[in-house]
Amino acid sequence: MTTNPRNSADVHAMRSDWNERARKNAFLYIASWNNDWDDASFFASGEKDYQNLVAPVLQRLSLDPSDKAMAEIGCGVGRMTRSFARHFRSVFALDFSYEMQARCKALLSPFSHRIWILSGGQSLSGLPSNSLDFVFSYLVLQHFPSTKLVAGAIQEMIRTLKPGGVYLFQFNGLLQPTMNWKGRLLCSCLDRLVSIGLKPVSRFCAHLVGIDPQMVGKTWRGVALTSNEVGNMVREAGGPSPAFLAENTPFAWCYGKKI
Repeated sequence: MTTNPRNSADVHAMRSDWNERARKNAFLYIASWNNDWDDASFFASGEKDYQNLVAPVLQRLSLDPSDKAMAEIGCGVGRMTRSFARHFRSVFALDFSYEMQARCKALLSPFSHRIWILSGGQSLSGLPSNSLDFVFSYLVLQHFPSTKLVAGAIQEMIRTLKPGGVYLFQFNGLLQPTMNWKGRLLCSCLDRLVSIGLKPVSRFCAHLVGIDPQMVGKTWRGVALTSNEVGNMVREAGGPSPAFLAENTPFAWCYGKKI
């Protein structure tokens, strides 16, 4: 994937911020609907999501995972990676954050014969083209600070898939604001402080008004995209027109099969 200075700056910001989130509370910032995870409940939630979100799409597209290779973009500390290792022959997992990668390796050491943790964030450059049977991403693209980074990740998904391989990824498809104007103005001001290099000031102000300082900035809020925009990204990457689930929601899904 070709990069430009803006993309490089976004990747650096993603890595820095997610390293910090990993050090503070990796489980929370990966799965923020629960602030009291333990290892057992955290990984059980990953298996539940596999059964509810992944297995039905694999069945619909006639992909038996038992002898297949896959990649997960944005593995975090392996919440779903452990489940993938139980169902797939081999799993390549990558993340922007070196802290997340290190924790993932430690937590998933019993599965080291099936899981390979890669660097690169959204890029699968270490893997050959036409080499994978399945590529997946969840709770990741919604945090990407630019549409170019999202498009780059989708390009990598399509590139690495074999003909007949399946992709499934989630993105934020809700364009309407979820906060009132006061909340939008406050978050915009906090994000602006981060963008001009005043992250400590932004985080101090967030703390004063009762906002988690780690949930400030474009590497948390990310970009929202329409299904049409995402479909165009898939087609520009060389894939056929995809299908969608839960369109126009924060948890929109895109899936399809490479021809």
